[in-house]
Amino acid sequence: MHKINPLIYLLAFGHFITDWAQGAIPALLPYFISTCNLNYRDAASLIFANLFLASVTQPLFGYFSDRVSKPWFVPLGPVLCGLSLSVIAFSTNYWVIFFAVMVCGLGSSVFHPEAALMVNKISGKFKGQALGSFSVGGNAGFAVGPLLAGLCAYKYSIHGLVIFGIINITAAIFLYYHMPSILAQAEAADKEEKNSTSGGLKNDWVSFGKLFILIVARSIAFTLCNSFIPIYWVAVLHTSAATGSFALTILFTLGAFITYFGGVLSDRIGNVKVIKLTYLIMIPAMFALNHTTTEWLAMLLLFPVGIAVFLSYSPSVYLGQTYLAKNIGFASGITLGVSTTIGGLVAPFVGHLADLYGVASALNILWIMGIVAFVFSFFIPEPKSLL
Repeated sequence: MHKINPLIYLLAFGHFITDWAQGAIPALLPYFISTCNLNYRDAASLIFANLFLASVTQPLFGYFSDRVSKPWFVPLGPVLCGLSLSVIAFSTNYWVIFFAVMVCGLGSSVFHPEAALMVNKISGKFKGQALGSFSVGGNAGFAVGPLLAGLCAYKYSIHGLVIFGIINITAAIFLYYHMPSILAQAEAADKEEKNSTSGGLKNDWVSFGKLFILIVARSIAFTLCNSFIPIYWVAVLHTSAATGSFALTILFTLGAFITYFGGVLSDRIGNVKVIKLTYLIMIPAMFALNHTTTEWLAMLLLFPVGIAVFLSYSPSVYLGQTYLAKNIGFASGITLGVSTTIGGLVAPFVGHLADLYGVASALNILWIMGIVAFVFSFFIPEPKSLL
């Protein structure tokens, strides 16, 4: 297996400390429901607050980074995310929490486009493996974040959430210290690419538009699993809130390995084939999870659900960056960032359906989106067909 640039692991670490704060918020929803007396729609609206601002601003930050790179965005993002969790630790006011999770989403949108742009530049030929490694950092964060937040909220003290702020600020200082080395390699790779590219880089907006439909489908699956698995475990499977947080940790731990494997596999068999396989698996996996009332079976189903949510992550990012070769930062803002945020726009609607018809009925949207995505996966081309 090709040895990737060690600096990519440093950016993956930044991805970890950004997304572990993001991942903590859904695990806290049962706590908010209990402490603030929220219904499902109000709880899901916190996910909307967290992801709406990120969905809107991430493409803008990506567009901006294509023109004027702002490397300090990379350490700034984790700082905003960590401080937001620290604020939540000392408030039970719904609107203070609403604002804090919104700022956390802003931190995510600041980090992702700039960091993904740097990964693309310093990754060399094996971009799938590099993006897979970078993405593992984020998924590992989504795995650890719920576990730590769950321990704070349900076992020890909610005030323990300040650990997110302390660790994120410390890690951001470490990232900032190493940014000159990353920038030097990124600039050298950029010059080499410009010298080797004949005829200039081109954008294929048609192919990117088709890919965007798949990104939306994955985002809905990602966000609803992230938001409603703790709730599903409590409301449908009748477990404790801590067990629901643990289920989320299992899903994202599997996701870290699956994401990396997806990047390596895409380098070997092609990105589109991996994407087709992902959505083929999504349909029965989501249907089965949504119709089980047995805890042990639901735990087993987290593996195929993990494949459905995470296997296509790296191939989608690579395809987006390839289709929009002249605007890699913008493409990264859409594929890497929006792919985990835009689903938050539908979370309150699904939460409202859960209030009316039950959690299980509302989550039928998961396997339906799998069907839509599988159909559209046949209309996106491999990058080689664009040459």
